[in-house]
Formats: sequence, structure tokens, C-alpha cells
Amino acid sequence: MSVNRRNFLKYGGAAAVGTVMAPSIVKAQETFNWRMTTSWPSGFPFFQSGPGSATDFARRVEEMSGGRIKIRVYGAGELIPAFDGFDAVSRGQQVQLNHACSYYWAGESFAAQYFTTVPFGMTFQGFNAWLAHGGGYELWKETYEPYNLIPLAVGCTGAQPVGWFREPVTSVADFRGLNIRMPGLAGDVYNAIGANARLLPGGEIFSALERGAIDAAEWVGPYLDRALGLHNAAKHYYSSGWHEPSTTTEVIVNKDAYNSLPSDLQAVLHNAAAACNITSHTWIEAQNGDALDDLLNNHGVAFETLPDDVIRALFEATRDILATEADKDPLVKRINDSFWAFKKKHDGWNANSEGVFANTISRYGQGMI
Repeated sequence: MSVNRRNFLKYGGAAAVGTVMAPSIVKAQETFNWRMTTSWPSGFPFFQSGPGSATDFARRVEEMSGGRIKIRVYGAGELIPAFDGFDAVSRGQQVQLNHACSYYWAGESFAAQYFTTVPFGMTFQGFNAWLAHGGGYELWKETYEPYNLIPLAVGCTGAQPVGWFREPVTSVADFRGLNIRMPGLAGDVYNAIGANARLLPGGEIFSALERGAIDAAEWVGPYLDRALGLHNAAKHYYSSGWHEPSTTTEVIVNKDAYNSLPSDLQAVLHNAAAACNITSHTWIEAQNGDALDDLLNNHGVAFETLPDDVIRALFEATRDILATEADKDPLVKRINDSFWAFKKKHDGWNANSEGVFANTISRYGQGMI
């Protein structure tokens, strides 16, 4: 009896357990082969390739899922045009994901722009705190719900310079009739003070600036601007960060595709995105110092700040545009109220932590070198 029982446990019992567990094992090994388009040219640094980029996100998802999710990444124009990703992923027929910035979809939803950056808003720490713990991400999901999309924050450039100008800026009058590459809310603000803002893919900015089709352009910051060669088309480089104090990139996921994943693979997407968000930010922060030194010392670039009257005019236009849009759309109003209420609280802490350190303490550290 005891011998037979042992044999049953060894052979029959194992078989029985295997029979019961088989469906779970099969389900756990289900694989997903997805396509992700982007707004960036193939090989484009920071956004398309390198630490925290679209291809890095795809790699992390595959590794973290044990190969159960494989994502093929397509650069702008390889499968669809640069700015068609929103519609493509919304339909979900050919493409399950897209890597871009939410302010590219202003034509679909004014509210979407808040989740890239807000002029005169918060820097990396505050913006990410709002998304993660201030209700921002829930509002982002609500904004994309009608489009059958799930958003993920996957990257951040930090504060961006205003951009490159072919001629110096001395007053607000210099913006009248100025053709400038500028996406999102900041483009609306420039239009309000008399400029002509244009949305161009990253791969088209240099040629447009070089041949004079535009008079000014912004991209990201010293490292990536230098990689585009913008310093060869304009020499006046302005910095205030008013327009993009913290610029978040996104991956949008077709909601039906997302819901087809088991919960552990959904968690893989979220955790791979979180890893790319911090990785991309730290990587670009590590590159910008040397790149700025090179631009200033070796390429004849003048790094300047905008005049106070220009900043004031830009702020007033920002305030008016946001108030007008909030009055027209209840969702925009809730997002706008949430964002600025969180900023007000965060500013109190930031002024007494990062602010004090940057303005008072940090200069002493220069004596260490």
C-alpha cells in the first residue's frame, strides 16, 4: 500500500497536477508580437535610440517579459508618417504602440498637451510628482479614453532652451511675423504675440532653418540641438525654459491590445516605461554640459536670455489662452485646475529646497574644482 501510494504520488499524482496546471502554463507562455511607430527618424538619439529611447523601451519590455512581448520599432516614415501615430494606434489595426509627445495631438485634443509640458509650469520633479501622485496620470487616462488609448510616460528632456534664432531678439516687436518651429501650447502663445508657429518633425528642422523657411526653431537642448546641426544655421541661442520647463515623451498603447495582456505583462509595460523615464532624463543631463561648452567655445554660439518684456508678454498670452480653453471644455478646466493647484503647493517646497540650493548654496561648490 505505502509503496503503491508513493508510486501514485510520483507518477499518477504528478500527471494529475500537470493536467490541472496545463491551461495556466499555456496561458503564461502566450506571446505578443507588436508594432510601435514613432515620430522620430530611425537612429535619432535620445528619442529613437540610446538610453531611455523608443528602442530601449522595446528592449526592456522584451527582457522583462521573458520574450513574451516583442516590439518591432519603426521610425517616422517607415510604416506611417511622423505625426500619424495617434490615429494609427487608436484604430489598432496595424500598430499597437506609438512613441511621441502628447502635444503633437493638439488637433485631436487640446487637453492632451498638458501631459507633455505646460509653459511656465513645473520642472522634472514637480511634473512627475503631479503625474504619479497628484492625479495627473488619472486625468491623462481620462483624456485618452475616448480614443481607445492607454498613455505611459517614458522620457523627459528636462528644461529646454527657448531655441535658435537667426537674428537677435531685443523686444516683443521682433516676434511679429517671425516664422518659428514650435509645437504645442507654446506655439499658440507665439501666435498670440504675432509670430507664425509651425510644427515640423525633428528630422526637418535643420533644413528649414538653414534655407530660411523658418527664422527660429527649438528642439531639445545643447546635446541634441548640436546633433541636428542647428548651430550651423543660427547662432543666437536663447534660454529661459519658459515654454518647456519639463518635456515628457509618451508611449500610447491601443487599449484593446493592452487589455489582451495578462496583468503581469501590463505591469511590465508600466515598469519599463518608468525605467526609461528616469534613464532618459539622467542620460541627457549627463550630455548637455559638455555639449554647451563645445557650442560656446568652438562654434561661435551666443547663449542669451530673452528680455523681460518678452517673458512678460509670453506669460500673459499663456495665462489668457489657458483660461479661454478651460472655459470652453470641462475636462480642460479640471486638468488646468489640478495642474496649477499642485504647482502652487510644490513651489513652496521647491523654493525652499532646490531653489535655495541653486541660488545660494551651489555656488560654494564651484570652489571644490
